[in-house]
Amino acid sequence: MIPLPVAELVTVVRGTPHDIPEPPPPVTGPVVIDSREAVPGALFAALPGERVDGHDFAGRAVAAGAAVVLATRPLGAGVPTVVVDDVTEALGALAQHTVRRLGTPVIALTGSSGKTSTKDLTAQLLERVGPTVYTAESFNNEIGLPLTALRVTGETRHLLLEMGARGIGHIRYLTTLAPPTIGMVLNVGTAHLGEFGSREAIAEAKGEIVETLPPAGEGGVAILNADDPLVRAMSARSRARVLFFGEAEEADIRAEDVHLTPQGRPAFRLSTPTGCADVTMRLYGEHHVSNALAAAAVAHEVGMSAEEIAQTLSAAGPLSKWRMEVTERADGVTIVNDAYNANPDSMRAALRALAAMGGAAGAEGGRTWAVLGAMAELGDDALAEHDAVGRLAVRLNVSKLVSVGGQEAAWLDMGAKNEGSWGEESVHVSDASAAVELLRGQLRPGDVVLVKASRSVGLEQVAIALAGDVDGVGEVAAR
Repeated sequence: MIPLPVAELVTVVRGTPHDIPEPPPPVTGPVVIDSREAVPGALFAALPGERVDGHDFAGRAVAAGAAVVLATRPLGAGVPTVVVDDVTEALGALAQHTVRRLGTPVIALTGSSGKTSTKDLTAQLLERVGPTVYTAESFNNEIGLPLTALRVTGETRHLLLEMGARGIGHIRYLTTLAPPTIGMVLNVGTAHLGEFGSREAIAEAKGEIVETLPPAGEGGVAILNADDPLVRAMSARSRARVLFFGEAEEADIRAEDVHLTPQGRPAFRLSTPTGCADVTMRLYGEHHVSNALAAAAVAHEVGMSAEEIAQTLSAAGPLSKWRMEVTERADGVTIVNDAYNANPDSMRAALRALAAMGGAAGAEGGRTWAVLGAMAELGDDALAEHDAVGRLAVRLNVSKLVSVGGQEAAWLDMGAKNEGSWGEESVHVSDASAAVELLRGQLRPGDVVLVKASRSVGLEQVAIALAGDVDGVGEVAAR
């Protein structure tokens, strides 16, 4: 964060100072919401949480060197505090002030799936141009976005922000905190269908990002997926210049000759208005082609050549944990940890990637295992969507389906059995511990294991346990 005098902080957040020493020390360090991350000069934001209240840890943050605390009440002598009505809104105001003051170009993206992977690819491309601040993991809400924006400095060349939505108006609000010049929409799928009610409502929310872009004459660029009709239609909602990406003929940034390597990694010919070049990615699964094209569109807009883009995409790896994170064990078993989150679209993509990865292993007698759990926030479509995923596992000839958890997992198992699975090809277990016990007794060299569910299920523990089972665990691929 740029140095900020306390008096300026008070004005920006419309707060009231309490117990500020004289002379007041400026905020020179990062903005943190965890007292354990406080360092000299930091600003500690005391946020209320589900389990703990940040106000209870403000003293620890100050003891660690925090210059001042943002809070909703005075915290007593020795704890310099700026009191505000709402700490989250104060963080947003501070982020807005910082971005406006520095004039940092903002690039924002949203979509039902692939946001974090696309953000990671885009960040690695933008780093070729200059210092880039980007969203960590998927901190894409009204708290995570300001914390990201507040990391910019005078040296920052680009600010890359992932934006999520839980309802209409959420993305529009986020764009007021850090107004983007370039905005992209990846897709409109079925994630959060239970909250929105329909894909059309999801499209309405996602499209807010292009409605807020500046006009084409002022540099606004809307990057849209030409392969998704609901996204393509958003071009009518924006005053910005539109750049399409995809495999469709009308796409400006296009993938041709798309195929998977024997290891399940996507390869294609990248076509841009300035040239063409071949890409072979280190990531797994054909769904990453669309993510790569969206990232390539941003890189094209900031002046990178097709050859530079292709080289960077071919070298890029995942920056965020538990997203198709591949560990090759010393005994020949491969663990794919994709357990950070799940929705019907990403679940289908992961299963197809598993099937592709198992192709090479299958020649050596290996099997494919899909260890799957619930997909959250699907509302009335939950049964049908879980049933469909179970059926897809059978259609893709996945060797073993292990459904983990309660009712939703039972629906996965039911779908597989109704599609034609029998015996032990599909099994339903109660929890992660039971899944680990089952797999430990049956895995053999050459097997490929996919672990995936919504974040609330906690299936990453299955992948972590299995990846650590063998001494001398191999490298984490694509790192």
